[in-house]
Amino acid sequence: MTATLGPTSHTYFSQRLRLHYTDWGNPDAPPMILIHGGRDHCRNWDWVAEHFRHDYHIIAPDLRGHGDSEWMLGGSYNQIDYVYDIAQLLQQKQMSPVTVIGHSLGGSISLLYTALHPERVNKLVAIEGMGPPPAMIKERMDQTMSERLHGWMNDVRKSSGRLVKRYPSLEEAFQRMQTENPHLSEAQARHLTIHGSNQNEDGTFSWKFDNYVRNFSPIGIPFSDMATLYGNITCPTLLVRGLESWASDPIADGRTKSFNCPLEVEAFADAGHWVHHDQLEGFVQRVKTFLNSSA
Repeated sequence: MTATLGPTSHTYFSQRLRLHYTDWGNPDAPPMILIHGGRDHCRNWDWVAEHFRHDYHIIAPDLRGHGDSEWMLGGSYNQIDYVYDIAQLLQQKQMSPVTVIGHSLGGSISLLYTALHPERVNKLVAIEGMGPPPAMIKERMDQTMSERLHGWMNDVRKSSGRLVKRYPSLEEAFQRMQTENPHLSEAQARHLTIHGSNQNEDGTFSWKFDNYVRNFSPIGIPFSDMATLYGNITCPTLLVRGLESWASDPIADGRTKSFNCPLEVEAFADAGHWVHHDQLEGFVQRVKTFLNSSA
């Protein structure tokens, strides 16, 4: 199959939501899925996909409430629902076993999906996907359940009154994107802005994601159980982080002890939370080395 210039757009359904994903072609190659982080979108993977598209059949979904996927009406954006959506997509596409690469929220989804379906994943790369540092988790767990529930209810109520930010021009949205991540080149920031925003009827521009995705449900998989689930991962796994990010070192804080699989950890200098943007060439080379190894 001749490679196209860019990915094609497709939709699928999960829990009655119409969800979007891009497909980079090359259907006879081994499957790979790229899962973006919170308040992001599938086209943030374009530069990574360009490096792997000739060796893999790549798909990149927009998570529910993100990009060109539908927003939820009622309920919360729960991690397990994101995981179900990914499982549904991979089952419909019959992409198994698959190579999984996820960033941030997408890295967390990737880890949980792999823990629940270890036989369906060949190799896993999670970029800062282990969630908050242990100190932040402890602070949260020191709250009573009543405090957590009331906090969540207050956050949701605030979201209901939050107006969607409108930028007078695409240029001003682009400037916001650059401010958010100074490591981005101008070309990267423009690309992410164009694919991550919609033009409103009045001519202004707004980000595509649903503001409600900011609210994390107070009820979910306990952190202790999540650590136990990581022990079910059997495939070779690479954990990546940026040294300028808020993410803590999973070796130093003890979280790698939860894994029983072949595990590698890589930290990138001059990189923040978006390692695959900040150090693209180094990240791609490190991932290629990992994917090509026999471990």
